[in-house]
Amino acid sequence: MNDGERRAELAHFLRTRRERLKPSQFNLPDGGRRRTPGLRREELAQLAGIGLTWYIKLEQGQDIQVSAQVLESLARTLQLTPDERTYLYVLAREQLPLPTQGSLPQISPELQNVLDAFLPGPAFVINERLDIIGWNRTASRVFADYAALPTWERNLVWLIFTDPAQRKIYVQWEEAAQRILGLFRASGAQHADEDWFIQRRDQLMQASSQFRMWWIRHDVGEERLKRKELVHPVMGLLVVQPMSLVVEDDPNLTVCLYTPLPEEETADKLTRLAQEPEHEP
Repeated sequence: MNDGERRAELAHFLRTRRERLKPSQFNLPDGGRRRTPGLRREELAQLAGIGLTWYIKLEQGQDIQVSAQVLESLARTLQLTPDERTYLYVLAREQLPLPTQGSLPQISPELQNVLDAFLPGPAFVINERLDIIGWNRTASRVFADYAALPTWERNLVWLIFTDPAQRKIYVQWEEAAQRILGLFRASGAQHADEDWFIQRRDQLMQASSQFRMWWIRHDVGEERLKRKELVHPVMGLLVVQPMSLVVEDDPNLTVCLYTPLPEEETADKLTRLAQEPEHEP
């Protein structure tokens, strides 16, 4: 299907999905004369939080760029099934959407206490999927604001290959990224046939040319423990010693600790970060 055919198919798909919705489903008045069944374009645009003019162009099959955020809003408002959501992404962006993923499991209060007691050093917990499921205050201020991330993106290998900010954090980014890829590859030895591993790998292949290039090299390995140099946008250079500890009660969990080293006044800088007040939501 060429671009014109794809946009025409998208326009028809959006129109049919809109027309199957009833105004009463959204507490809208059902009376009055409606030329077509379902929601009006202006009603859908308002419910989805997008501009009416922009939506009309999309439903008319015009050549416009569509963000994933807008498509998610449309999918939610149109009450699309998972298959319909995927179809929408393929028609609108010629790529698959990120898989939906529920809330990640929470770590125990005892393990959270361990992370908090490690302050001012950054510390976080990952599971066998490299999902980041717990962290302390300094970790969220050095590496990423984990609480603000969608659950799918709160993942060690996903972040380092798709978040441009990570390239600025790690002084030796390529080395760090290759080692994290090695950890992800190692997890494939046990989970290669599981949906989560296949989805993560395929989405990374699509999202990162660097991941695609390194993946075919088939490097496997654990991350070696060595000093790391990190750059904070305010505090500047930080020098830390990483250490990974497996949780005895749950061997699928690993605690990642970063001890400040004497160089660059790292301990003082991390203390100041840890003492900063929380941002208001």
